[in-house]
Amino acid sequence: MQPVLVGAVAYTPNVVPIWEGIRDYFRGAPVELDFVLFSNYGRQVDALLAGMIDIAWNTNLAWVRSVLQTGGKVQALAMRDTDLDFRTLLVSRAGARFAGPTDLRGRRLALGSRDSAQAAILPVHYLRREGIADGEIDLVRIDSDLGKHGDTGRSELDAIRAVLDDRADAAAIGANTWDAIGKEELMPGALEVFWTSPDYCHCNFTALDSLAPERARAFVDHLLAMDHNDPDQRRILELEGLRRHWVKPDLDGYTDLFAAVADQRISARW
Repeated sequence: MQPVLVGAVAYTPNVVPIWEGIRDYFRGAPVELDFVLFSNYGRQVDALLAGMIDIAWNTNLAWVRSVLQTGGKVQALAMRDTDLDFRTLLVSRAGARFAGPTDLRGRRLALGSRDSAQAAILPVHYLRREGIADGEIDLVRIDSDLGKHGDTGRSELDAIRAVLDDRADAAAIGANTWDAIGKEELMPGALEVFWTSPDYCHCNFTALDSLAPERARAFVDHLLAMDHNDPDQRRILELEGLRRHWVKPDLDGYTDLFAAVADQRISARW
């Protein structure tokens, strides 16, 4: 069976050993795998739609844009277990006494890069859902890693820094950034979470619906068979941010982002 070519965005040096490890894992499988790296998700989506790659390891925004650009002629193949329950957090200085999003009226909220679902697009969506009208909160936008859809966490860390430097009263960040970056690099006890969003889905493996079913099935079957109990496979799983295993996609977890993209008139293209 012809190997599948997977695209991924090089947002950190760890991307190379991750994909080399996944390629090694697929060696000798019913369908083998190779990968190509892109500098940003716009280029990657273009390559997928042009047939230059078979599968794209996409963020949730890249998935939405793939669906919109093709009229739904794409399929989600698999995702990480951690992609099923992504959340956005609102954080402030400890003791600021924010009880929820509505307390931000008349205050300053730092947002991450405008192409970050977790740190910009969905926070605005959830604020509107809470009944907060545009202009009632001063949005401090920090576009420090455009093209990466917030994967680097840099704009979220910059948003946190804006709170600590009193350039903002609160910041919207992904829960993963709070766990992996925020607590490590900032003064212990300096910040607190005062609101957590509903769960939503993040990344998935995206393919055109024209990908041969037997190749798609062989890819998914072997991917889902990665074993957290195997030390070599566990290293790759943990580097890629999984808790234990790959899972089948939950498309309902993208409902809020589709609504946010439409409501905020975010372009289907990059």
